[in-house]
Amino acid sequence: MEQTKLYELPPLPYAYDALEPYISEELLKLHHDKHHAGYVKGANAILTKMDKARADGTEFDTKATFKELSFQVGGNVLHTLFWKGMAPAGKGGGGEPTGILATKLIEEYGSFARFKKLFSMTANSVEGSGWAALAFCKKTNRPFIMQVEKHNVNIYPNFRLLLALDVWEHAYYPDYKNERGKFVEAWWNLVNWKEASHLLDMILAK
Repeated sequence: MEQTKLYELPPLPYAYDALEPYISEELLKLHHDKHHAGYVKGANAILTKMDKARADGTEFDTKATFKELSFQVGGNVLHTLFWKGMAPAGKGGGGEPTGILATKLIEEYGSFARFKKLFSMTANSVEGSGWAALAFCKKTNRPFIMQVEKHNVNIYPNFRLLLALDVWEHAYYPDYKNERGKFVEAWWNLVNWKEASHLLDMILAK
């Protein structure tokens, strides 16, 4: 029986030191090579266990297994979006969005400045470990700010993600200690609006 395809850790789209001074090389290596890699490894271990159970005809704890799989896969998906959603400051990162994405954000939030404020407030108010994300609802043709707990709680089902900001402590503690707000403010210098716009264009083209 052919084995299920497994996940692979995607390479970073830039060098480890490319996001300095906002994210250090040390932090980026730790976050990508250890934490993100851990979610990929965790997801693959569960898929392998499920393959074995299928081959052996054995049962497994579905509640615990699928909850854990959701957590590990969510970590992989959100981290992949997080990396792609950043670029070196002044070289694709930072500034403000343009085009359709800018129009949608202004229509929904009144101004880019207000969107930025609300998104930052969302990121700073995550309780414990989680994310702030920008999603798009094609049904209503509106962008939504989303606060995600862990990797898989409080999501809007079937909404497409445009941006994700990791506010787990491992994302910022080595550089910013417990000052999450400073990390969130620094992140705006790295936002890859071109990538977010590209994702929105693909959604609207379907």
